Amino acid sequence: MSAQSPIANLNDVGDPRDELLSPGMREQLELGYVFGGLQTFAQRPFVADAEDLDRWRPDVAVVGAPFDLATTNRPGARFGPRSIRTAAHEPGTYHLDLGIEIFDHLNVVDFGDAHCPHGDTPTSHANIRARVHEVARRGIVPLVLGGDHSITWPAATAVADVLGHGNVGIVHFDAHADTADIIDGNLASHGTPMRRLIESGAIPGDRFVQVGLRGYWPPAETFDWMRSQGMVWHTMQEIWERGFKAVLDDAVAEALASAEYLYISVDVDSLDPAHAPGTGTPEPGGLTTVDLFRAVRELARRHRVVGVDVVEVAPAYDVSEITVNAAHRIAMEALAGMAARRRELGSAG
Repeated sequence: MSAQSPIANLNDVGDPRDELLSPGMREQLELGYVFGGLQTFAQRPFVADAEDLDRWRPDVAVVGAPFDLATTNRPGARFGPRSIRTAAHEPGTYHLDLGIEIFDHLNVVDFGDAHCPHGDTPTSHANIRARVHEVARRGIVPLVLGGDHSITWPAATAVADVLGHGNVGIVHFDAHADTADIIDGNLASHGTPMRRLIESGAIPGDRFVQVGLRGYWPPAETFDWMRSQGMVWHTMQEIWERGFKAVLDDAVAEALASAEYLYISVDVDSLDPAHAPGTGTPEPGGLTTVDLFRAVRELARRHRVVGVDVVEVAPAYDVSEITVNAAHRIAMEALAGMAARRRELGSAG
């Protein structure tokens, strides 16, 4: 089977960006399908400098956030962005369910990684926020590859800084609410980012919808605080009782009602460990990959998505790249949903 070139849409006659893709760069990107060349997300063109974003004018820019100093359990998510780019088995770019060639409708580039220096949480988070801001302030959607879940604090804040605090809502897939106040003296733990976003005013509590919560943490008083903030959450127990489709329909409607713009945050531990063993805090009893794919796709198709992150991929604990491929496809489903939305809005116009 031969896959269509992942950069076919940039080779079309008349595309103003075609001249930016040199023959050598084209060759290196296409070599990715034979395990050589430059390894970028989905073999998209690599853009190193913020000023080059102005020349490329992409719809989406992938940003790596290789940071895991805020992990409470198994470390290793700093290697997530690299593995999602290089270890995932490239599936092609035509989405069977939607009947769409994703990159015919969506121009995507890889904007590299934010610098996350060893042992320095404040600088790492500041660099993530700055790099995502360079993307968002140009009207480009950042697709952030983590890293532990603490990176959502700077990444989502950067998006809210551009669009206005209180104007962005989050649908958050996770086994854990990540709304603790402080963990082991750390305000910037991967168990606290949603609390920090709410307290800062960047993303108010009534703009949050959480899906997939389960297990034995956080404690009751944290849920009391969440309730006082107007947060909405759907547990795995509810999904078991009502069915995933009914819960997803509610989550989509709740997200539509909460804010004009949508940020999607996906912790791979929202998946059952059978589907995602390579993560720092696995919790049995989670979502299946097929359900999560459809949820992310539907949210991106029906909402104005202004940011996405996929976090907590820890390749050292993975088996046969199950988790890496799941994370890669979660990102692809988000792109497919955005591409379908663009196609539908174009045909409606």
